[in-house]
Amino acid sequence: MKLSKVIVLVVSTFTLAAVANIAIVTWPALSSKSQDPRNKKVGLYTYYRYGVDPRSIVLDMWSLSPDAAMVDVDRVLFDTAEVFKDREYSEIFLAYHGEARFILDGIYFKKLGEERRWQNPVYTIRTLTENVKRTDGGNAFGTWTGGLLGVMNKQMEDHGDFHRQWYLKDL
Repeated sequence: MKLSKVIVLVVSTFTLAAVANIAIVTWPALSSKSQDPRNKKVGLYTYYRYGVDPRSIVLDMWSLSPDAAMVDVDRVLFDTAEVFKDREYSEIFLAYHGEARFILDGIYFKKLGEERRWQNPVYTIRTLTENVKRTDGGNAFGTWTGGLLGVMNKQMEDHGDFHRQWYLKDL
């Protein structure tokens, strides 16, 4: 095979992967994000893992407005889950500038999306970290038991640690 045919094949393959990412994953997430003007503060971009793996997606934090809060990032994360609630993914990677920091199980991500419109967001925020995995697959945070105020306090501490480890430490 001539070198020019190989080059055309390689370029075509990369172009097809890029178009698929934009049409199937990136565009729906960005479209959802644009529905709420508060979401402009958060530069979270969605794409297939490795650009071609349809079983897993990456939610990649690229920018954050100085006046953005953790709740703004949570809202974009939950809105993105809602967009993909009818899709099946095995894993959702939470990344910062292309580097995976955490993993959400696809079933949990789907549940976030399905419950987005009716679930109490404070409950979702409090319990989110119980479902966050490290990139090696281990639990990133614990599950708390005990009195309501003590549990809520620990859950919110974990929530803050989650955001610090995901992207805040690098800003």
